[in-house]
Amino acid sequence: MQMSQYGNAPRAGRRYRVPMPEVIVLGLGSMGSAAAYTLAARGLDVVGVDRFTPPHDRGAHAGGTRIIRMTYAEGAAYVPLLHRTYQLWWELEQESEVRLVTPTGGLNLGRPESATVSGALTSARAHGLAYELLDADAIRRRFPQFRPAEDEVAVLDTAAGFVTPEIAISTILGLAERAGAKLRFGTAAVSYRETSSGVSVSLADGDELHAERLIIAPGAWAPGLLGDLPLRVERRVQHFWRPGPGFTPAEFPAWIWAADGLTAYGVPEHEGQVKAAFHAPPTPEQIDADTGAAPPRPDEEQPVRDWLRPRLPTLAGAAYAGGKQCTYTLTPDENFILGAISGRVVVAAGFSGHGFKFVPVVGEILAGLATDVVPPYDLALFSPARFR
Repeated sequence: MQMSQYGNAPRAGRRYRVPMPEVIVLGLGSMGSAAAYTLAARGLDVVGVDRFTPPHDRGAHAGGTRIIRMTYAEGAAYVPLLHRTYQLWWELEQESEVRLVTPTGGLNLGRPESATVSGALTSARAHGLAYELLDADAIRRRFPQFRPAEDEVAVLDTAAGFVTPEIAISTILGLAERAGAKLRFGTAAVSYRETSSGVSVSLADGDELHAERLIIAPGAWAPGLLGDLPLRVERRVQHFWRPGPGFTPAEFPAWIWAADGLTAYGVPEHEGQVKAAFHAPPTPEQIDADTGAAPPRPDEEQPVRDWLRPRLPTLAGAAYAGGKQCTYTLTPDENFILGAISGRVVVAAGFSGHGFKFVPVVGEILAGLATDVVPPYDLALFSPARFR
């Protein structure tokens, strides 16, 4: 067991004994860190556990940037959560005095009938969101880096931007410890069971924790702890480029583009590099979380460059800055799993591909569910029961 880098956690080799906490949080990456912080900030006794020391490169949060956006193609049901998550990101920035969100604007590009475009329009119109619908000529005039086909359009989301995940997780964990959460790193949860008085969690180091409630936010390790839920873990590679001028956040928006049977995405320059990658490669690779995602291979850059060439030619011709692997944990419908699986256990899983923007509001929802506070959202879309 490791000493926390964020504050006063127990030292290695020392048995950790505390009074029975009210809530245990398993997994201190994206969603678990936010849940631990929210609970501690509300004055609850919280113990958080993680097999690593987040942030790290073994989960879904590695890679420097994640897109945040409002005109949500994945479904209008997400928009109320987005309104709240923007507010909570701002509050985290005020509390920590750390910049976490960079506004850039964002484009959803493709043919009008594509889910990327039509879904964004449906969400925007259903919730009265600010947006512009641009035809191909307007896209080229406003954003000359893009070369859409004549039958392609774009939904411009003025609220879009990017979040810095590693910085965000470090910041949230620091705030959690400052609020009183006890964080344990370097030991994994082996199993859990409900008891007459609460929940018992067995750890790989031989220790056992007890609490009244349990939050499980295990990322890629969800299939092992939540074996009755249909989750798969896949490898993804993010690619980075150095195209020169014209790609700063003030000049170049975040983007998602459906074309040629693939969906790609990109983020403006951050720390000297521009991200562009496939949301799902032509042949996804399922992996085991314990093994982890293999590093990028030399042959993986070229398909992305070829896809970019007719659409973002300057980026396609730029120097390659390297790749970064990460894991996606996915449900069959690619909507989240977020809810109670018993009277004492709450789960959060299956967020990969579009979840990081929701980190603070998911943390708030988990904290509420674990303390019998009904969240003010319709969470039916995310119910674990939909798979049973």
